[in-house]
Amino acid sequence: MPSSSTFSRALSALTLSVGLSLLAAPALAQSAPTASASAAPSALMPLPPEVAARAFILQDLSTGMTLASRQPDQTVEPASLTKLMTAYLVFQALQANKLQLTQELPVSERAWRTGMTGASRTFIQVNTRVKVDDLIKGMIVQSGNDATVALAEAVGGTVENFVDMMNRQAQAFGLKQTTFKNPEGLTAPGHTTTVRELSVIATRLITDFPQSLPYYSQKEFTYNGIKQPNRNLLLYRDPTVDGLKTGYTDAAGYCLISTAKRPVPGNPGATRRLLSVVVGTASPEARANESQKLLNWGYGAFDVVKLFDGGQAVTTAPVWKGAASTVKLGRTQPLVVVVPRGQAGQIKTSVVRQDPLMAPLTRGQSVGTLKVQIGGQTWQEMPLQSLDAVPSAGFFGRAWDALRLAIQ
Repeated sequence: MPSSSTFSRALSALTLSVGLSLLAAPALAQSAPTASASAAPSALMPLPPEVAARAFILQDLSTGMTLASRQPDQTVEPASLTKLMTAYLVFQALQANKLQLTQELPVSERAWRTGMTGASRTFIQVNTRVKVDDLIKGMIVQSGNDATVALAEAVGGTVENFVDMMNRQAQAFGLKQTTFKNPEGLTAPGHTTTVRELSVIATRLITDFPQSLPYYSQKEFTYNGIKQPNRNLLLYRDPTVDGLKTGYTDAAGYCLISTAKRPVPGNPGATRRLLSVVVGTASPEARANESQKLLNWGYGAFDVVKLFDGGQAVTTAPVWKGAASTVKLGRTQPLVVVVPRGQAGQIKTSVVRQDPLMAPLTRGQSVGTLKVQIGGQTWQEMPLQSLDAVPSAGFFGRAWDALRLAIQ
């Protein structure tokens, strides 16, 4: 039974100052951006370079933080960046054993004719059969519209059903401004998204299906005797770049989603992944140059700071009506932040709990927030999780705590 002092706690959120040691970062786990990882205020954020693009965004995937952006929520045409969502559903089908890489799929006249529209095609032939693995390479490396439609028909049964699947997946990701009209990215009324939401799709793809990255880093692919290079010029210029996808239409301009993984200075074995989305540039060369500029700035303008190890308690909180009277709060993965270079020594943190915490609690359940400040200004807010499961207490334990709660 909890002691009487345990019950003298406020029912409102309690803020606790926590002194943290600033440790070297370990290898960083990839994680999708979350709403709880707030963007840094402009007063603290280093100024990004000038980027000659209609819109762009740069994400640090180790923390989910947006490092730089311009017009991130402006509606844009995604062009062949659309194929990232198509690829997500294809890899989802492979994971569910609904497709096999060695499986041969028929090439419909619709797939063949879509390949004849625009310059991006794999040159698959109508009424032939092509391995799924080759179609994936055609879609990713060559940006083949024909290969993309063949895969969409296999996964969805029809292109129309597949497009419905794309839009349902967008909703599941929490995307509000993305609507797909086709799987390949050709211009169509209402086929729109934003660079912020494209970054979410890209991050989910490489986080949920890391086996996709070798396809995106492949520099060339030959099918039907025709060798085509990957249009992502950064693959040839920067050995740390391992993806992701180019796009072009007259309306969209030249677009590129790029991702790179580089070592964390001073931390052997540790790596850090950035992802940039650049749309509406003037040429293939420009989209590569502007993306490279963003990536280099993102790696050079920030330091990586590990606040806590994965599984390490940030604080301990009391629990009501539980089999245990307290629970440790932290993260199952290392708690890592990126801060402007040279500012690590200015970090201060505080914990806001969701009191009163009521059992049952599951391991990994979000039960609080770690607020990170630099120079007295909020820099980032990160969710804290229950590090252990706390089942409900027995009848008398629950009744006792209910009484204590009633008289607080």
